[in-house]
Amino acid sequence: MKLLKSWYGILILALPSLFAFATQTLTGTVNLILVGDLGFVVIAVVGVSNIIMYNVFAIFSGIGHSVNYLVAQNFGAKEMGKGMQRMYLALLVSVGVGVVIALAGWLASGAVLNLTGGSDNLVETGGGYLELRFYAMSFGIISFVFHGFFRGVGDTRTSMIVSIVANVLMVALTYGLTYGHWGLPDLGIIGAGYALLIGEAVQLAICLAVFWGPMHKRYQTRKLQKPDWRELKLISRESGKLGLQEFSMSVSMYIFTIFVLTLGEMATAANEVALSVMSFGFMPAFAFGSTATILVGQEIGQGRPRLAKMAGTNTAILGTIFLICLGTAELIWAVPIAKLYSDDPGVYELAAHLIQVSAYLQIFDGFYNFYAGGLRGIGDTTFLMRSSFVLSLFLFVPLTYLFVTVFDWGSIGAWLALYSFLVALGLAVMIRYYRTDFNEVRMKEAHG
Repeated sequence: MKLLKSWYGILILALPSLFAFATQTLTGTVNLILVGDLGFVVIAVVGVSNIIMYNVFAIFSGIGHSVNYLVAQNFGAKEMGKGMQRMYLALLVSVGVGVVIALAGWLASGAVLNLTGGSDNLVETGGGYLELRFYAMSFGIISFVFHGFFRGVGDTRTSMIVSIVANVLMVALTYGLTYGHWGLPDLGIIGAGYALLIGEAVQLAICLAVFWGPMHKRYQTRKLQKPDWRELKLISRESGKLGLQEFSMSVSMYIFTIFVLTLGEMATAANEVALSVMSFGFMPAFAFGSTATILVGQEIGQGRPRLAKMAGTNTAILGTIFLICLGTAELIWAVPIAKLYSDDPGVYELAAHLIQVSAYLQIFDGFYNFYAGGLRGIGDTTFLMRSSFVLSLFLFVPLTYLFVTVFDWGSIGAWLALYSFLVALGLAVMIRYYRTDFNEVRMKEAHG
């Protein structure tokens, strides 16, 4: 009975996060399908831009991740005054970062796209679209801090609602602005970029309204706390470590994309389709990983290490069940799923093969996310940074080069390298989790 009660509590937190991530994933999928009629070069542009934006997000995502676990610990310890202090300092940092991202988009979008090594046609087609993606990310990185706070206090439902509203708007605007429906201008791929920019701006506005509106009564969100610059140092340090963790993985994915680009635009399009489909596997992985951070962090804040460790384990079990079910569906229906994106046989046949290869291997990506979420909850950010950095740059990148260039295994070789990396990383993080003595874990505090 206790186990069922625990699983119910996990699902109450995880399912809204799952729906939120599902909405984001579905938005990316539908948008890719919508622009797919513009040709495989446009599919490749969107795919390359997604990887670039993943890198930009990864560099600064540590701000939201650190707020998530720090606020979860403060919430569990009933120290929300300190939690609000940390939240406002993180917002200050994220606004500065947003300005830097917007400037980068304005000044260097074309140069960044050139660095991918894509064809002149790809660069010419995608320059303006990528610039708009940079502007959208400048809003998105600030919104991510708000989502980190919402989840930290266990309010995953609010995070879900905000995500659904923003992403439905993005899909509708992509349809309207890409092809000129509903009286909107026909802007092609540039219209898809504007759709994401407007959606991200609206999402940030909703986050602000919720944070300063309904949440004020419970958490005094409009009351500015006296800044403690030691806390700013803590947030910067933790954000840096978590950002480097994500960035090392995203850089390796960027290099992975460069290798795939050498195989031609059709292979790049098939790769993007497969990544889009497999992102449905990332969805429960992220959702249950985020839930592990919340539950473990809150239990640590309440001084209950045994329950904290058990919460992480139960979350991982439920998340794995979700991934097994999803992998089975992807294995059986890989071809019809791939055909939703493109009617080009060269694209959908290769994409379907990549999907089938990945169907059950994605469980190891789940292990990484579940147990990394638990380690974030106890503040073990140094290990996450080091393991991600070492395995990304010294295993994943060399294997991709070896399998794609030396052995000439094409797209299949690239994906075998990807999942060799994810298996190693997932196992490393899981072993670290169970070898950690939770009785020795303490809440993360700022020091001079």
